[in-house]
Amino acid sequence: MSVEILSRLQFAFTVAFHYLYPPLSIGLGVVLVLMEGAFLRTGDPQWEKLTRFWIRIFALIFGIGVATGIVMEFEFGTNWAAYSRYVGDIFGSALAAEGIFAFALESGFLGILIFGWNRVGPRVHFLSTIMVALGSMFSAIWIVVANSWMQTPAGYTIEGDGLMARAVVTDFWAMVFNPSSMDRLVHVLLGAFLAGSFLVLSVHAWYLWKGRFVGPSKKHSK
Repeated sequence: MSVEILSRLQFAFTVAFHYLYPPLSIGLGVVLVLMEGAFLRTGDPQWEKLTRFWIRIFALIFGIGVATGIVMEFEFGTNWAAYSRYVGDIFGSALAAEGIFAFALESGFLGILIFGWNRVGPRVHFLSTIMVALGSMFSAIWIVVANSWMQTPAGYTIEGDGLMARAVVTDFWAMVFNPSSMDRLVHVLLGAFLAGSFLVLSVHAWYLWKGRFVGPSKKHSK
């Protein structure tokens, strides 16, 4: 078996496992905003109980997503070094934007989301929940931009010849809004919202079936 096939298999396995988690964190983040918003609006302790329960699940999903994502980032260089050098100025800029604008926002407020229940006010905690949800969606935006550019490249030029050739950004916004990026983004976000919603629905359906945590589960089903 060739090195190329082995590289493809390793990368495919890594990406397939990693991509189980970001869509769930995006969708679950929106569900957390709705749950905590309902708690602030009604004062019903059942909503607080639901929010606290799902924040633990969210933290677990987020942690696994980060761990598998780091492995995937390294494989860009180890498995596809020539490609990374060739399009690094473009592909790398989108990944860097994700880290600066999305991951920093999400991870920065995650600490308040998990540990801030008794340390900050309810509105501040709710704000942190919103920021984490927005950060996860911003992350999706930049990853979709990077992926879409590979399928429908735009806003770039090739500089150099032969082994020294590389792609360089000439129009940043044309690169971001390449012909397929918005269609793919809508698809990814809708899929993530559905994934997070069905995760919550399936868990509470199981609890209702088993007769456990019936009160919170019925509250959520409403």
